[in-house]
Amino acid sequence: MLQLDAVSKVYRVGAFGRRELRAVDDVTFGVARGEVVSLIGESGSGKTTIGRMILRLAAATSGSITLDGVDVCALAKSDLTQYYRRVQGVFQDPFSSYNPVFKADRVFRILKSQFFPHLGDDEWRAKVRGGLEDVGLNPDEVLDKYPHQLSGGQLQRLLIARALLLDIEFLVADEVISMLDASTRIGVLNLLADLKGRGLAILFITHDLSLGYYISDRSVILYRGQVVEMGPTQEVFGNPLHPYTRMLTVCVPQLERKWEAVRVQLDQPGASTGGCPYYSRCPAARPDLPCARFGPPLVEVEAGHFAACTFHEG
Repeated sequence: MLQLDAVSKVYRVGAFGRRELRAVDDVTFGVARGEVVSLIGESGSGKTTIGRMILRLAAATSGSITLDGVDVCALAKSDLTQYYRRVQGVFQDPFSSYNPVFKADRVFRILKSQFFPHLGDDEWRAKVRGGLEDVGLNPDEVLDKYPHQLSGGQLQRLLIARALLLDIEFLVADEVISMLDASTRIGVLNLLADLKGRGLAILFITHDLSLGYYISDRSVILYRGQVVEMGPTQEVFGNPLHPYTRMLTVCVPQLERKWEAVRVQLDQPGASTGGCPYYSRCPAARPDLPCARFGPPLVEVEAGHFAACTFHEG
């Protein structure tokens, strides 16, 4: 359904923009209809930038993003309204999506003025109430309330309901539950799983491996803007092939055992040798290996399971 091919995003930084910051580097993956794909990586890995490019909030420097074969990057402004009828995003901090001086249901009034101007008020109210009930909210409890009178989980569900009122086909969920408490998290995750069952495609952006494992069909592991591993979630987590993925899985807290110190090599920005982006942190790195000089390509190690690591190349 949605496909990224060799997508890169380069920012000009420094005095007079003399230096380049490659936030996303040659990323290729796809999301099928009715599929949840988790995009996983630590802060600064380029996850949110990819989501913003899909939503046309940032322009790709190179590569292509297509929705059912149509080039998203080439869409004219006049075509974006129709695009946003199919693709929407929900972001990390629900409170930042609302103006505190207006009631929370103002997001629905804005939606009506932009996408449903010819719909009657009574018909629109019935549509909104039905949308809220679909995401597990009682309209009488959340409508006509200010954002500070609602919980983070309720506000996130309001945003998801807003997206679903457009009958969207693709949702970018960018850290949508990272600011919610544990009991609310599972409710939102189950809601996303239910939407997947209805045929909605979801790109689930997260830094939390346990959340990605819980909900996704496939996982894409991102490091310094590059895909280092991707494949079916069960395979990526059950048999991690890249050293970075193995490090991430070791760092996930386990309920069945008490805390244990885990030693992890910290990232060293600017320490890249021009080879593998993970070289400065990799416990298996050696100067005589090809990855010291050349970035390993993403190769299919087993059916549908890809890794960019010298030890699996060839």
